[in-house]
Amino acid sequence: MVEVLSDSDFELFRKVIYNESGITFSDTNRSILDSRLKERLREKNLSSLKEYYELIVSNKEEMKLLLDSVTTNLTRFFRNQPHFDALEHYVIPHILEEKKKSGDKVVRIWSAGCSTGEEPYTIAMILSEILPPPYTFQVTASDLSLKSLMVGKQGFYPDARIAGIPENYLAKYFTKVDGGYQAKKELMDKIKFDYHNLKNDSGAKGLDVIFCRNVLIYFDEAAQTNVVNRFYDALGPHSYLYIGHSESLFGMNTKFEFLKTEWACLYQKNVN
Repeated sequence: MVEVLSDSDFELFRKVIYNESGITFSDTNRSILDSRLKERLREKNLSSLKEYYELIVSNKEEMKLLLDSVTTNLTRFFRNQPHFDALEHYVIPHILEEKKKSGDKVVRIWSAGCSTGEEPYTIAMILSEILPPPYTFQVTASDLSLKSLMVGKQGFYPDARIAGIPENYLAKYFTKVDGGYQAKKELMDKIKFDYHNLKNDSGAKGLDVIFCRNVLIYFDEAAQTNVVNRFYDALGPHSYLYIGHSESLFGMNTKFEFLKTEWACLYQKNVN
C-alpha cells in the first residue's frame, strides 16, 4: 500500500523538483504530483516516500525519470498555425535580409520543450519548403522528457497523430508504413534531438529563432525570468522568440521587444 502524500512530503518533493528543474507545483496541481509519485513507487517496488526521496537525491537517472513523469507532453503538428504563418511570411524573410549582410548561410532554430517532436518536424518541413539556395538550416530540439525525445528521434507517428500535416507535406516528407507514418531520413537529418533542462544554460549562441511554447506555465515568475533571459543570451542580434499564445512576458524583467505581425504575436531581440 503506497502511503498518502502528506503536507510535509508535498513540500519536500515540490522543493527538490523546483530546485532541479524550475517546475512549480502548487496546491491546485498537487494531485498530479501525488499520482506521479505513486507511479514511480510502484515502478521501483517501494512503499515509502522517504525511500524514494533518498533515491532521487542520490540517483540522477531516477531524478530524470521523475521529472519526465511530471511534465505534460501535449503537442501536435502545425499547432497554432498562425505562429507558423508568421515564421514563413515575416520571421524568415527578415532573418534572410540580415544574413545577406553578414554572409551567414545557416538559419539556426531551437525548439525548446519539443515533447515528442511534432513542433521541430513542422519547423523543418516549412524551412525545407521556403528557404532559397544557398541557405540551409539546423533545428535543435530539446526536452526534459527522455521518453518523448525517443519518439521524436525515431520519427514514427501513428495514423492518429499526423492530423494537421498538409497532404503535400505528408507525401513529400513521410513514408506510409504499417500503423502510421515514418519521417524520411533527409528531414530527420535536419533535426538534432537532445536532452536539456531549461534550468541550466544550453551553451547555445547566435540562434535565429527559439520556440518555447506552453512551457513557461510550469515555472514560477523567478524561474520564468531566468529561462527567458538565458534565451535572450542564446539568440543572435536580430532574432525571435515564440512562446505559447496563452503566455506573456508582460511585466517580466527582460530585454525582449513585443512584436505584433499580421499573423501572430511574438517577441524579438533587436541589437543594432
